[in-house]
Amino acid sequence: MLDVPPKVADAGDGAIHQHSVVESIMVRGQRNRTQAAICILLLTSACSGGVLDPQGPVGAAEKLILLNSLAIMLAIVIPTIFATLAVAWWFRASNTRARYRPSWSYSGRIELVTWSIPAMAVLLLGGIGWVGSHDLDPPRPLVSKVKPITVQVVSLDWKWLFIYPDLGIASVNRLVVPAGTPVSFQLTSATVMNSFFVPQLGSQIYTMAGMTTRLHLQADRPGTYQGLSSQFSGEGFSRMRFTVDAVPPAQFAAWAAQAKGSSGLDAASYAALRKPSQRVAPFTYGSVVPGLFGTISGQKPVPATTPAKKV
Repeated sequence: MLDVPPKVADAGDGAIHQHSVVESIMVRGQRNRTQAAICILLLTSACSGGVLDPQGPVGAAEKLILLNSLAIMLAIVIPTIFATLAVAWWFRASNTRARYRPSWSYSGRIELVTWSIPAMAVLLLGGIGWVGSHDLDPPRPLVSKVKPITVQVVSLDWKWLFIYPDLGIASVNRLVVPAGTPVSFQLTSATVMNSFFVPQLGSQIYTMAGMTTRLHLQADRPGTYQGLSSQFSGEGFSRMRFTVDAVPPAQFAAWAAQAKGSSGLDAASYAALRKPSQRVAPFTYGSVVPGLFGTISGQKPVPATTPAKKV
């Protein structure tokens, strides 16, 4: 057999290999930067349309409480993390300047610091919660020169009924309000306990059968905001969503006039609406049985002989 001498890599082969390594590193770096950019976009997009993107005075006040609470807690957490790392570094085995005190057990100064700082944090957080809970009490009307409109909300399986008692109309899975106008909500449930929540406007509140809860919100500017049920209520809970359309006052008046041309909400239509259903497309009622919300809240049957009221 003939001995074949091993191939000796020349300078050209080394240059090619080095170039390929550099190219591979650049590709990986570009891929990492792309992934980081995608993560940042996802994180920032998650903030839009939620509690960190308020569109009303209540939502803005709640965001301020959240940020203030976060700042107070970070003022304790961040120094604690750095202090832990500093202690671990200082008392490392190789540091001969660190004093070893196996018999040490108490320091009044350390006790004062470790107890006073958490006490101050609790007082500050408690003060923010106390003041905020009173200023943003859901039944408390909003301060405004504009007269509020009243909307009565009924949670059903698995949809939302919005009644405008002053206009004599109603809508399903779509809440239309004039921008810049306070909205006074009266809420109840025709079935199980539920929860009414519009993240960008603020103040989630429960709806319960046989009870009426109150809430005041306002959309400062025109836009479409997402509302949802934040309380598990059965099979269709995850699809129990609605839209809030804040429109200029003139457009709201035009919508109300157009809604009056729809069919009425009487005992028969309410009985059909009350049946469990999912993914119900928004629609309106041009008239409403007088006192329907009080009848539902009082858990009484809707009178079949009472005609729907046209306004």
